[in-house]
Amino acid sequence: MKKFNLLFIFIVLLSLGACRSESDTSAEMTVDHTVKTGKVTGKVMSQNGVNPIGGASVFTFDDKYKIYYTTSDADGNFTLEAPVGIHTIHIQTGNGSNFRTEISATVKNNETLSLDAAQTKLNQVAKIAYVKGSYDKIEDIILSLGYTATEITNNDLTSLPTLAQYDIIFLNCGSRNNYSSNPALYAAAEANLAIFVANGGSIYASDWDVSYLVGGTSNTSTCAPAGGFVPDSKLCSKNIGNSGNVGATVTNAGLTTALGFNTLNINYDLGAWQKIITYDPAYWEVLVKETSSNDALMIRTNHFSVTGLPTIPIGNAPTTTFTTVCITLPGNIQISLSVPQAIVPYLIALGATVGPCSGAANSGYIYYTTFHNHASGNIGNSGVILKYVILNL
Repeated sequence: MKKFNLLFIFIVLLSLGACRSESDTSAEMTVDHTVKTGKVTGKVMSQNGVNPIGGASVFTFDDKYKIYYTTSDADGNFTLEAPVGIHTIHIQTGNGSNFRTEISATVKNNETLSLDAAQTKLNQVAKIAYVKGSYDKIEDIILSLGYTATEITNNDLTSLPTLAQYDIIFLNCGSRNNYSSNPALYAAAEANLAIFVANGGSIYASDWDVSYLVGGTSNTSTCAPAGGFVPDSKLCSKNIGNSGNVGATVTNAGLTTALGFNTLNINYDLGAWQKIITYDPAYWEVLVKETSSNDALMIRTNHFSVTGLPTIPIGNAPTTTFTTVCITLPGNIQISLSVPQAIVPYLIALGATVGPCSGAANSGYIYYTTFHNHASGNIGNSGVILKYVILNL
């Protein structure tokens, strides 16, 4: 009986010892949930490695798909706090659908990783085309950044399969020539441009080429002229602008960050230019205005939507592995970014939504500037603005 009691006591003591040992082990294995981070620095450059790019989105995700985000300053410089580990660093302008770069980087705790300038060049994903003009050569700026664009004609605009090859179309001032000899050609071009934008393509029109948007001949002198595809109630522009320097104010925060300034002089060195008379502020966003009069000088929209238009794939859309999503940052700041399709469900679970943060669901952007890069002449700081337009379409 005594032996039994001793054996029982030994077993109980052994059990207590085992419990204590397990408890000690679990205490030693307590996980530190503090996120360890390092820094990633670099300078966003255009493809030619010469022009710094301000206002670019720079971001990455941790293993739980939390976003780490910053933007480049006017000189292209950025510092991104990023989680420790091997991550993809994304660099994008606009919503990332047309210009973006991805870099694999190993981030170490409390260390700074400096990316080489060759890594941080912004790549062109978009297929870009332009229609040659008489007073404007946006293609010169595109090429000066190290990017490529294909010249097309007004006849090409009448072919939807041709138009659909591209993501961005630039309409140079003065390209809408000989309108009276072939109005049917321009009517067909406008109809196709409507389909192009409604399906996600983006266009930029400068000065007189507002007539592609609202109608008219080579320029417009009345509100609601015949033709065009933007509703007359949304925009009226008349060819009554006078030559000279105009003091201007940048009214968009993102553009101000990209430029590094918010006031400038724009030199209108031609005899007349399209002055914006009225616009729908719910439809258009004003990016630059005349300081003294508050007249809009540069506007954009992604609210274009028309029922009954055909649905067609545009540009690189059929082959892309990226999706545009809207992510909300701390401070309730919303940003539109392009992310790999594989991570979209995880981002949605964290509150992201598919599509841009504003505008019509499938609409591309329409940019319109009353100024342009003159085929000859001085445009001053507005040239920097046009670089922003190119990269943010």
